[in-house]
Amino acid sequence: MPFKPPQDLDPLSSHLEALLKKVQDGASQDDIVWDLEEALVIMGEAGIVDPVTGVLNRRGLISSLDAELDRARRTGHTFSIAVISVDGFPQLNMQYGSAVGQQILRGVAQEAARQLRVLDAIGLINEDEFAIILPTTWLDQSGIPLARIARGVAGLDWDSVMPGLNVTLSGGLTPNAFGDTSSTMLARASEALATAKAKGPGSTAELEKDLPPIDPDLL
Repeated sequence: MPFKPPQDLDPLSSHLEALLKKVQDGASQDDIVWDLEEALVIMGEAGIVDPVTGVLNRRGLISSLDAELDRARRTGHTFSIAVISVDGFPQLNMQYGSAVGQQILRGVAQEAARQLRVLDAIGLINEDEFAIILPTTWLDQSGIPLARIARGVAGLDWDSVMPGLNVTLSGGLTPNAFGDTSSTMLARASEALATAKAKGPGSTAELEKDLPPIDPDLL
């Protein structure tokens, strides 16, 4: 699953500086092309990876979701998507500060990455909301990885971050449906998340797309 340690743009700056120096020194085309390719790889990662958590950012997650929707249209395979949120994150951020808030998000991201399969994908899509793509996973089974993630997050050593800190997650789940786009799937999963939050911390909820009305003339 896409996950990289948090990173900054220093490697990109170093590559670009080295590339500029080689151009100024009259380096061969092969040397220049190699450095340019390295810089492009770093730029590509920086463009789709969230620098705080190391998982995909919203742009990267939507790109992965679009690809999974295309695959589902070709193969007919079902998949699910979840949107999970740290319960009470705005309050935690205000109470303990943004540095602790970032540690919470990193802890959630790393535990989720540890629990998920290689073919799954996770990305930070809002301030404290992660979206998880679960390929070839029916809705009735999609709650299993979420439960593992929630247990793992609850069991992390949050006291080392802030004494007395507890972190729980709520989640909304939905399967793909005919005519879905990345926007409609994320909106439906977010609606399910809102339902879960209304039930209380640590809750999950599911939401499927309504079936089209039946034409009585076809009966």
